[in-house]
Amino acid sequence: MKRSIVLALLLANAACSPSSTTSTTTQSASGTLAGVDQALINKAVKPGDDFNTYASGAWFDKAEIPADRSSTGVGYDVFKVAEARNAGLIQAALKANAAAGTDERRIADYYTAFTDMTGIEQRGMAPLKGQLDAIAALRDKGALSALLGATMRADTDPLNASNFHTENLFGLFVTQDLNRPDVTVPYLMQGGIGLPDRDYYLSTTPEMASLRTAYKAYVARLLTLAGVSDAAARTDRIIALETKIATAHYDILTSQDAHQATSWKRDDFAKKAPGIDWNAYWNSASLPSQQDFSLWQPGAITKLSALVASEPMEAWQDWLTFHTINQVTAALPKAIDDASFDFNNRTLNGTPQQQPRDKRAIASVNAQLGDAVGQIYVGKYFPASSKTEIQGMVKNIVAAFDNRLAKLEWLSPATKAEGRKKLQVLIVGVGYPDKWRDYSALEIKADDPVGNLQRARLAEYQHQIAKIGKPVDRSEWWMTPQTVNAVNLPVQNALNFPAAILETPYFDAKFDAAANYGAIGAVIGHEISHSFDNLGADFDSTGRLHNWWTPADLKHFEAAGAALAAQYDAYEALPGLHLNGKQELGENIADVAGLTASYEAYRASLGGKEAPVIDGLTGDQRFFLAFGQSWRTKMREKALRARIATDVHAPAPWRVQTVRNLDAWYAAFDVKPDQKLYLTPDKRVKVW
Repeated sequence: MKRSIVLALLLANAACSPSSTTSTTTQSASGTLAGVDQALINKAVKPGDDFNTYASGAWFDKAEIPADRSSTGVGYDVFKVAEARNAGLIQAALKANAAAGTDERRIADYYTAFTDMTGIEQRGMAPLKGQLDAIAALRDKGALSALLGATMRADTDPLNASNFHTENLFGLFVTQDLNRPDVTVPYLMQGGIGLPDRDYYLSTTPEMASLRTAYKAYVARLLTLAGVSDAAARTDRIIALETKIATAHYDILTSQDAHQATSWKRDDFAKKAPGIDWNAYWNSASLPSQQDFSLWQPGAITKLSALVASEPMEAWQDWLTFHTINQVTAALPKAIDDASFDFNNRTLNGTPQQQPRDKRAIASVNAQLGDAVGQIYVGKYFPASSKTEIQGMVKNIVAAFDNRLAKLEWLSPATKAEGRKKLQVLIVGVGYPDKWRDYSALEIKADDPVGNLQRARLAEYQHQIAKIGKPVDRSEWWMTPQTVNAVNLPVQNALNFPAAILETPYFDAKFDAAANYGAIGAVIGHEISHSFDNLGADFDSTGRLHNWWTPADLKHFEAAGAALAAQYDAYEALPGLHLNGKQELGENIADVAGLTASYEAYRASLGGKEAPVIDGLTGDQRFFLAFGQSWRTKMREKALRARIATDVHAPAPWRVQTVRNLDAWYAAFDVKPDQKLYLTPDKRVKVW
């Protein structure tokens, strides 16, 4: 149920060639920038045959994916701006010699520890010795249950980020109860695998079989480098156990369905999920008196608990040993770090080369001390004028969506009223949160990178469980300001638009309205529309999960969704590899509905007048070209395969083709019936 626009996936593994940073946008007589880079357009391609290649084809011809990236695209242009700023802020913190206990000192010490490779090599595996000795000393399943509880972290998020993966046996997510919006509860989620998804263990395709072989080699290599004896036999036991764990898992499509979540009392665990000593587990997880829990994948929890009882202690000790090491490889000696990169980046995603240590350090500081950096970031780089202008755009796009709802003939009055109420009470955060995270209890040491990582993750866990039983904070942010992304929070009925995404070319106060609405406006519309996609539409205006639709309304909505899923199923990304329209449905609905709402908000902003022609382009042409160019992306084949297998978003080239569902696009580019993207009016999906 990924709510974010997911530029982050591109940014984590992307970089841009010099050609992607040079704009040839020109000014009109009024001084307004067109906001469209005409140098990127491939005019040899008809827009109606392939709008992605038409909008950015000249860039595709020249762009090269750097060796330390699995993809390249416009999102990384924006990310590089934020990264450079973050680097400057961290360097300033290093020079400040701030007092102990301040956030500046935490930032400086974390960065220093992470980049001190001499110290990391000298310490070797010593930072993990106590933990590995404790694993080796386990003698019974009660002690094992306690250790499993002690190592659980708040590292999953099914609602805001479609993050269903944790290496720990279970992950925890804390938010309001799906049926009681005023109650905050912990959600227990499946985990325990090192590969990205269950299909990597169970699929019979040659590609997946090859990755399993490579993973087995990696496990053995990591154990050997860490000085663990009998690595081959231990690896066999680890792979066998993880395969059983994967077999117990829900698949990604089922995991997106909030309806399968269920509530258990503490006493229910012993009866419904025997195998774990649940009292020992919850006591060690710092939840000794918690009585109410939600289980996101209850069937998997039952099966995983049974494995704790049925599988030998030796296998669990081997599994714990590997994952304890695997979760902190970036803070361990270079040979171990390199082995992790070789499998997780080179083999899984096709990235040939590791990123420089300083850039990885910046990313790690942001991951573990995000609000500390973010508070400084917005104070220096996010002007009040940008916040005001984006808030105005959000208001206009919400109004456009509301206007569409009001006019829908197929939607009954009752369903329409609740939908419009969701829009009326929608909370929109722009730039940064109202409240900042308090890191005062987090100890960061300049000579302990492993400990810093582990303590930061524990601090995040403690922050999350501290919310249990307290009133729901609907204004809470789930992204840092320096993140180039955006997100819809379904149970909070809220949106976050971090400062770092509100930059050129997504947004520029000097750009023509068409470009801003086509780029950042489509992002805003996308996030608004998530409240009404196939998953968000399950939640009412209070964030409660229940059916607020009439049967006839729901039937019409599901038919439109099925048509859109079929449209995306037909796209063939690689020979024999099609997109998964059902897996991506929520995101594709948000793309279509969001682009439509942003387009109508743009037209409304003209006040009934026609937009000026700039650079020979009409306003509508600039709108759609800005949208297309904002998604230009080049991705390595392995990364593309991984994306299709595990992600709920369509890859960028097919997100650009969203335009084929909007009537205005056909008129703007004179698209003809004999062109490849042409859909007859009755086949153009209009979910909202």
